[in-house]
Amino acid sequence: MSNSYFGEIGAAVKTLAVGMKTTLKEYFTPKSTEQYPENRKTTLHVSARHRGRLVFKRDENGASKCVACTMCEKACPNGTIKIVSEMVENPETGKKKRQLVDYQYDMGDCMFCQLCVNACNFDAIEFVNDFENATFDRKQLVLHLDKEVYEGGSLPNLLDGGAPLTIGKFNTKTK
Repeated sequence: MSNSYFGEIGAAVKTLAVGMKTTLKEYFTPKSTEQYPENRKTTLHVSARHRGRLVFKRDENGASKCVACTMCEKACPNGTIKIVSEMVENPETGKKKRQLVDYQYDMGDCMFCQLCVNACNFDAIEFVNDFENATFDRKQLVLHLDKEVYEGGSLPNLLDGGAPLTIGKFNTKTK
């Protein structure tokens, strides 16, 4: 019967002292805070592997590689991608070929799972690490990838990761 009433009070005081010691230690530790959005152009680092938004890969002429095979649409688990295509006959060969009319991507419903990119046999789409996609209207999150040409992120060198990352130190420089 060593755990008497006074023994329990002593254990409670010991637990409280350990908690207060931890709290005071953290209170006096210097804080490091990422200054966002003020310093995002100079200090923000984003991993190059971050999946922020889906874009079309384009060749040097600006043409997309998409052949409207709808494999990405079928692989999407929640119907984020909708492809409209039509059959067009080539006048020289007389063969019919599927042509892309509209590639609609709803970023607001996307789970960023990358199943569409993995399903694409033509390497026509990819995720880039552009993450600043906040809007006040959900309709602006519906993108038509075949009609837009992605020029890069809103931040300098974002596709390369942004500001250089220093392991063990936070990017807290001012502008």
